[in-house]
Amino acid sequence: MDEVVKQAMAKWPNVPHCYGWLALDARGGWRMRDEAAQQAGRAGDRIANAALLNFINRNYAHDENGRWYFQNGPQRVYVDLEATPYIARTDPAQGFLLQTGEALAQIDQAYMTERGQLILQGGDKVALLDDRDLAQCTGALAIDGAPASDDRLIGWLTEAAPAPMAMRHQGRELPVQRIDSGELAQRFGFVPQPRA
Repeated sequence: MDEVVKQAMAKWPNVPHCYGWLALDARGGWRMRDEAAQQAGRAGDRIANAALLNFINRNYAHDENGRWYFQNGPQRVYVDLEATPYIARTDPAQGFLLQTGEALAQIDQAYMTERGQLILQGGDKVALLDDRDLAQCTGALAIDGAPASDDRLIGWLTEAAPAPMAMRHQGRELPVQRIDSGELAQRFGFVPQPRA
């Protein structure tokens, strides 16, 4: 957390929190949601200012209830999460990179939703893989020891008792478990839409 933010929190400890105005989309984009966007249920405008994005990423955290927020000086701006608290992208140098710019250096577990979304868990971080990068990762997937072709992958997603799937990552074979997208928040302990 930035030192200037810590100083503002100490100087103004009772600033009311903000809800519904900031969102993280499923591709790792931060979105500003004004009143009109909130009332219409729209995603909001994508934030493009590099300095603001870096400030949000450096001051992104969660509270003891699993509500994610951006500490904006003395005010917590709680974040609506379209998918998970983090979104990962593939990176040639670091493997997987989170929307905050931090590398997801270690992956402990992988999951796949009924929609074919790949969820990566490393330590206390859980990230949805940006759908634009999924094709780059399918070569690392194997179903019952054989490469996961598109047809096999579709079958795996729909079978009642699918064969074991694994993902190769950094010389390890990680089991891939199926998970319902509606169970992500409960399973990983985050609140998708924090409210007062």
